[in-house]
Amino acid sequence: MLSDPIADMLTRIRNGVQVYKESVDVPASKFKEQIASILVKEGFLKGMERIEVGGKPFLRLTLKYGPRREQVIKHIRRVSRPGRRVYVTAENVPNVRRGLGLAIVSTSKGLLPDREARKLGVGGEVICEVW
Repeated sequence: MLSDPIADMLTRIRNGVQVYKESVDVPASKFKEQIASILVKEGFLKGMERIEVGGKPFLRLTLKYGPRREQVIKHIRRVSRPGRRVYVTAENVPNVRRGLGLAIVSTSKGLLPDREARKLGVGGEVICEVW
């Protein structure tokens, strides 16, 4: 049993990018699917599909690289952990790398990228940072 499945997902992405894998498989959940869809929408992942392996649901995340095989995801980090939750108000939503990066925030309006959370004026739990 994993104590932090979100950190496991981010670690699988980080490790896959470092060895230039085409895709990584992650055990599926609705929360992980929402995180992956935000990463796809923001351009950090190429794609995501739900598959079944041995009767269990998985997410196949297709990793994205630049034209000369440079890594699109240079850094991906879990911010709020089970042992230390990190909450922010609407005014304090982090601006990662002056807008070049992305923070995913769990708000009362659902999972949102940092730009949308600031635009809607909502705060919440900072799940992860990517750049």
